Amino acid sequence: MSPSASPPETNLYGRFAARFAPAASVLLETPAGERLCYGDVERETARLARWLRDAGLGVGDRVSVQVDKSPQALLLYLACLRAGLVFHPLNPAYTAAELDYFLHDAEPAAVVCDPARAPEIFALARRAGARLCQTLDASGRGSLWEESRDAAPDWPVTAVADDALAALLYSSGTTGKPKGIGLTHRNLGVNAAALAEAWGFTASDVLLHALPMFHVHGLFIALGCVLLSGSRMLFQPKFDADAVIDALPQATAMMGVPTYYTRLLLHPALNPARCRRVRLFTCGSAPLLADTFHAFEARTGHRILERYGMTETSVIASNPLHGERRAGAVGLPLPGMEVRIVDAHDAPLAAGATGHVQVRGESVFKGYWRRPDKTREDFTADGWFRTGDDGVLDAAGYLSLVGRGKDLIISGGLNVYPSEVETVLDTLPGVLESAVIGLAHADFGEQVVAVLVLEPGASFDESAARAALRQQLAAYKQPKRYLIVAALPRNAMGKVQKNLLREQLAAA
Repeated sequence: MSPSASPPETNLYGRFAARFAPAASVLLETPAGERLCYGDVERETARLARWLRDAGLGVGDRVSVQVDKSPQALLLYLACLRAGLVFHPLNPAYTAAELDYFLHDAEPAAVVCDPARAPEIFALARRAGARLCQTLDASGRGSLWEESRDAAPDWPVTAVADDALAALLYSSGTTGKPKGIGLTHRNLGVNAAALAEAWGFTASDVLLHALPMFHVHGLFIALGCVLLSGSRMLFQPKFDADAVIDALPQATAMMGVPTYYTRLLLHPALNPARCRRVRLFTCGSAPLLADTFHAFEARTGHRILERYGMTETSVIASNPLHGERRAGAVGLPLPGMEVRIVDAHDAPLAAGATGHVQVRGESVFKGYWRRPDKTREDFTADGWFRTGDDGVLDAAGYLSLVGRGKDLIISGGLNVYPSEVETVLDTLPGVLESAVIGLAHADFGEQVVAVLVLEPGASFDESAARAALRQQLAAYKQPKRYLIVAALPRNAMGKVQKNLLREQLAAA
């Protein structure tokens, strides 16, 4: 098969390659000492792209990938971009039943998985119509690498349209069946450029990358900032507090989720000296507690930069690199992104009013994979995307989130935003974290229920808690029930799955 002509930088890989560091410069280094240089990326992605296209895959074909994080997995992602293929990452924790749904919905031409699961997953892949099945393990070995090693490293960057899909991801599935979210080369390229600029990434940066690579955060946000600035990564297979503490003195930036920062705060070795070279800590994928923000600042001298995004939109808003980083606020809209707060009829609300968050911009996806009905439902007639989040924009333009629309509790006809109650609960003695949900109530329609995780060895005084909340919250917002659990159910990116809590408690 012959490669297509050399393209403009509409291909996301082309955008990256135009800003690569010199070939001998290191892109990433693993804790085991493995290094990948920018020249290696150019050569290996051309080789893999050649092999995939010669195997019969064409522009727009999906490549479903369920593998552990590794430098080779990164090369596979970039090779798919280079070849005009659509990268479809899958959480390694997904079960066979979950994979069966994803594969039948995505209809991939190729599937790559860990060798240990090959018999099971290959059977699912073939039933879904996949023509090519390969393996890749955490150390970078497998049939994909063995069979492609002799391919010529000569595939140029494939010409694609701006609106051609670069990746297909699925919603977290907290309600109903997950929906496919197609992100275009332009969606991802525009957002990556905006973030690299907003967060001041340069070739001298060293990013501590401990995020997974099956999710927007680790795959697009982190990698985009690095590749568009020609910088370097400390590439860790997963988040491990000890490993992160050891690596921090060599890093200038770290991206994480709230759980990473709470675990670092529990580590006795976290101190300002460990963070002396770090210029930037960012947090996303789940709300950061104000207590965590303040505790991290007190411990390290750094104010975490919180930002806000979704799979459908990439990053929407960010606290500023230079300027006020507000605890509890997700910041100002990125350049090129518009944010508005509206009422139930899509009418814009004034600054300071709480309502539904809607966004518009070039990084917003065009629609759900083969779900025109859901696309029509989630976009307004004038092109605004309904995020499903509720929030408020203040007079300075800072956005604060108050909860997901589906998490809103209506008790006695009055709206209760869970995050407002959780903020108070998290300050109670002995409370490590909380989740507030609504359960059916014969009189009020819904009752407010507080689910608490206690600090090790702590006890909970419900009478004292009720007295404290009476001082801070209106009566209708106060929990009617308190439940103590060992841990809150979370998805792969650390978000509390309140739907599971509701189902478990309703069943009980």
